[in-house]
Amino acid sequence: MCPAQATKRQSAPLRQSAPPVEGNIAAKALYEEVAGRLRQSIFSQDLAPGARIDEQALAQVYGISRTPLREALKLLASEGLVVLKPRHGCYVVQVSQRDVEEVFAVLALLEGQCAYEAVEKAQPEDFQRLEIFHRKLELCTRKKDRTEWFEINQEFHRALDEMSGNHCMIQLIGNLWKVVKLVRFHSLVQGRQLEQCLEEHARIMAAIRLRDPAAVKQAMTAHLLNCGSATSEGYLPRHPTEDA
Repeated sequence: MCPAQATKRQSAPLRQSAPPVEGNIAAKALYEEVAGRLRQSIFSQDLAPGARIDEQALAQVYGISRTPLREALKLLASEGLVVLKPRHGCYVVQVSQRDVEEVFAVLALLEGQCAYEAVEKAQPEDFQRLEIFHRKLELCTRKKDRTEWFEINQEFHRALDEMSGNHCMIQLIGNLWKVVKLVRFHSLVQGRQLEQCLEEHARIMAAIRLRDPAAVKQAMTAHLLNCGSATSEGYLPRHPTEDA
């Protein structure tokens, strides 16, 4: 029996014994639904970095037992979003400046190579999609809409990665971006990074229009290294707090 089936069977009596109330979760894969809600709370910092997760309180809020909640926390731990401490409980991960620098260094390598392969393999309609994303980023920059900018930027990177067809790198990049989401938006909100980011995206697009894989790789690598520096500078502690 797979974990999702086991969780479903364990949680079924809860759904049968009481009618759903507002905020309750009644999904086929219950722990995945719970993980999705917790993930968004972590990204929005409703659950703050370093905060202890109160399992009992969350189970009551969601109207579920603690079993699927614990399965959800294990999933988030595998994604690097929470830390499970034996005999101490579960805590939202607190990302350090060093963590950010290391993550972006790896992202720069992976996304640079993905961009190289994408330009080699992409079809005309793929390039058109990237142009649309870029125009949206230009509009968000003019409007100073940092929230929308962050979401469209992620779509741009995701689309370019998928164009490469390299599923192994795409999966690794996706996991790293989950860590980036813990801090990147707040860096954009606090700093004045939109114009600089757009200039770097313009260099990436210029290389894409030339269908020059090497130039795209170089521009993407430089962009992500700059993102790492901008994200870590003046925002994060050098080391996370060990004791919550």
